[in-house]
Amino acid sequence: MHELPTLALRAFRAQRWRWLKKSMVRNAEQIDSTIDVVTPENIAFQYQAAGPFRRMPAFLIDGVIQFLLILGLSLALLLFDLLIPLLGRAILMVLAFLISWFYGGVFEAYWNGQTPGKRMMGIRVLTVDGQPINGLQAVMRNVLRTVDMMPPVILYSSPYEPPMVIPTFMLAIATTMLSRRYQRLGDLVCGTMVVVEERNWLMGVAKIDDDRAAQLAEWIPPSYQVSRSMARCLSTYVERRKFFSTARRREIARHVAEPLLERFNLPRDTSYDLLLCALYHRTFIADRADAALNGNGSAAAPPAPALPANEFAIDTGPLSSRVRR
Repeated sequence: MHELPTLALRAFRAQRWRWLKKSMVRNAEQIDSTIDVVTPENIAFQYQAAGPFRRMPAFLIDGVIQFLLILGLSLALLLFDLLIPLLGRAILMVLAFLISWFYGGVFEAYWNGQTPGKRMMGIRVLTVDGQPINGLQAVMRNVLRTVDMMPPVILYSSPYEPPMVIPTFMLAIATTMLSRRYQRLGDLVCGTMVVVEERNWLMGVAKIDDDRAAQLAEWIPPSYQVSRSMARCLSTYVERRKFFSTARRREIARHVAEPLLERFNLPRDTSYDLLLCALYHRTFIADRADAALNGNGSAAAPPAPALPANEFAIDTGPLSSRVRR
């Protein structure tokens, strides 16, 4: 009887260790700038947060563009100032105010989170859940940049001249370094972040025009689980395949499709391109319930060892126009 408390204590310690390991895995954070975002469709995307060394050049480029715009308007409105005194100067002050305060907000609202400087540096503004920002977020995060410039350094050159105010951006640097997403105060308030623009991270669900992809997807074993790297590979390929010829598609898809044909026990002459489209359809488009467990709780049975007739061979027409062998 004295062994029962010992066994219970061992079971309790084992359970506590499992809880501890789960907690450690759940609370572990990456030390790099990669951010994982899971969409409501249960699709995971990775974004790389843009650090200060990529955001500062974009800010400087946008500052130069704003200066050139104001300088060009000054030269253009000089004629109005000569014809009608004070009118050109008043118009210039209004336009300079609009450019200084709403340049970034307007561009980010209509350019899907980018300004000319951000586009040149390959970065973009998104919400923290990976969605495009709206107009209010675009304007507010740029208006709050004035707060990020604090505290300023004031230089007095002469008691008879206005002082020179130089922003230090110390508040922006402090909030950026304390945030894992490199968010400044404007980003924290508006729920936005700046990420590195890469097409394979920002693409949505592509449309597959070939109906045979959905049919071939039914022959993929439901027990096959697509890894994150494979999902990214499929997403990139399907998004860009429309720019490739048929021969080029076969050459690119062959390296991934050949091992899958043997694993899925499909005919060797199955189209490589169609197989990757079918796997993409099964992963991102098809209902996940199709891969549910059967009644006895075990995995669904794999497809037959071989197709009765290869309806998915390369260089064939639509399925309805072919005759089964």
